[in-house]
Amino acid sequence: MHKDLFSKPLLEKELKSIFVPDVGDWADKVYNHSSEDMCNIPDNSVALAVTSPPYNASKDYDNNLTLEEYLGLIKRVGKEVYRVLRPGGRYAINIANLGRKPYIPLHAFFYQIHIEQGFLPMGEIIWQKAKGASGSTAWGSWMSAKSPRLRDLHEYILIFTKQGYTRPDKGKSDIKKEEFMAATLSIWEIPPESAKRIGHPAPFPVALIERLIRLYTYKDDVVLDPFLGSGTSAVAAINTNRHYVGYDIDKNYIKLSETRIAKALKEKMEKLF
Repeated sequence: MHKDLFSKPLLEKELKSIFVPDVGDWADKVYNHSSEDMCNIPDNSVALAVTSPPYNASKDYDNNLTLEEYLGLIKRVGKEVYRVLRPGGRYAINIANLGRKPYIPLHAFFYQIHIEQGFLPMGEIIWQKAKGASGSTAWGSWMSAKSPRLRDLHEYILIFTKQGYTRPDKGKSDIKKEEFMAATLSIWEIPPESAKRIGHPAPFPVALIERLIRLYTYKDDVVLDPFLGSGTSAVAAINTNRHYVGYDIDKNYIKLSETRIAKALKEKMEKLF
């Protein structure tokens, strides 16, 4: 019965028959415009899209859209991500649920949107950002059943794939045994990045993106971030010998990304000599 809810995956021979272009001069660049139109990127060319979209929770980089407007944005970007992903390419989306009155299960809306667009769900990662002894005091009524509140210590990383669960092409994987064993567990304990140190209100930890890249891509693949922010996905791609491409509408974050990318490239070159 559940099969009726999802797109039918293609056979491996069908996936192999789809043309995948070579990496061109559109890659290893960041673009200062909306990922609702990623016209710079050809169809079927990206191995992994990984992103943490704005949560629309009144942070400095959010636009305070209505929930309907926000989900419309996610849907339009998802359509473009689906277009540019290669057969068997993956889409990893970091999202946190919001609010308490009411509690908004954003990850449930994200599942609905992307499944309707044809993405096939592969699983979800619980990113545990902190231990139980959190500094948060948002527990509601103290030691009373009147109105206690749950204090979130985790976020989600939803994993989708395009057209098939297996990549039809071959390449060189570089993930080590210990990391593979940890990465294939559904709970990842990786500390969050310092917003003050990076200069962005909600930066990704580089280690988290590097793990996703090594788990889901081959060396020299292209990694896309449609909400690039501070450029962490591009830095992680450089560190793992992948190509990167990113989009952001904020000129200041584009400049921040370019600065971090230049630093990562310099450090990479220094290691070679």
